[in-house]
Amino acid sequence: MGSFGFEQLQHYNKTFWYKLCQNGARFDPQSLHIRAPSRSYRKRVRKRLLKSLKPTLDQKKFRLALSQIPPRFTPEELCNVINLQNDPLVCLELFHWASQQPRFQHDVSTFHVTIKKLGAAKMYQEMDDIVNQLLVVHLIGRRHCRGSNTYINYVYMETIRSLFKQMVNDGVDPDIFSLNAMVKGYVLSLHVNDALRIFHQMGVVYNCLPNAFTYDYLIHGLCAQSRTKNAEELFHEMKTKGFIPSSKSYNSLVNALALGGEIEEAVSYLWEMTEKQRSVDFITYRTVLDEICRRGRVQEAMSLLHKLQDKDLLDGHAYRKLLYVLEDDYGNSVNRID
Repeated sequence: MGSFGFEQLQHYNKTFWYKLCQNGARFDPQSLHIRAPSRSYRKRVRKRLLKSLKPTLDQKKFRLALSQIPPRFTPEELCNVINLQNDPLVCLELFHWASQQPRFQHDVSTFHVTIKKLGAAKMYQEMDDIVNQLLVVHLIGRRHCRGSNTYINYVYMETIRSLFKQMVNDGVDPDIFSLNAMVKGYVLSLHVNDALRIFHQMGVVYNCLPNAFTYDYLIHGLCAQSRTKNAEELFHEMKTKGFIPSSKSYNSLVNALALGGEIEEAVSYLWEMTEKQRSVDFITYRTVLDEICRRGRVQEAMSLLHKLQDKDLLDGHAYRKLLYVLEDDYGNSVNRID
């Protein structure tokens, strides 16, 4: 449904050249050649033809599906009805119809089932439109759906993967942007091993070398899973290839190392990122100082805090906030320090 078949292509060619000869072509008696019409005309002809070949909604099936939806239906009930439909256009129309009903709001399940139906029918443009709606709704209601981040990223990854597969099957060579979209999608949906698989295939299979963004995504994903050894290996490989890690990579690595008990390495990377003029998150400062204190080295943590202030890496507000945190959590030990 999303691409031309052979018979449709033949029909398109016949119709196209018939239109040319009938309306657009000009006969030149000097050269005895037929001049092709303008580019804009060809685009208009093709656009009209594509529109005429576009499938239309089966109203009978749509009304039958509507009759199965109870009054004041829930997202779960809508999801069940959509799931029973074989016609993707009916699924899409049900989704849009429900969006216009009062007191109804889609949840992740209705988005997911609609995206799956459209993807199976290769209606990639319509599928991408629904995904964009999902992301917009998620951003508006972020405070109310904190637990659904991974699931939303999974749904988005399904879309990216379908589009990528279609692109490869059509003989289009993936570029760095599409490959990075795959890597990022796998990382966000917590499939880091799949992201690493794409990473290792980039140069060998797709003849496209990773860039700084590729490494940044992978380092962040590995650190999120406490795989600091793998993250450090990619971190060093990245630097040997002339890339400078982003603030996100540095912060992720420093946090992961500190939480893993590798305090000296975490502090070393902390100083390195300040030398590279990468911004340090407040949570990174707090994690490093907290992990040092938890190992009974409160004086060392206070000394580090003072050094950060002396080098103007912390403003007065951030310094006082970190100091108050240490005093609240390790008050007696802090008070004994001169």
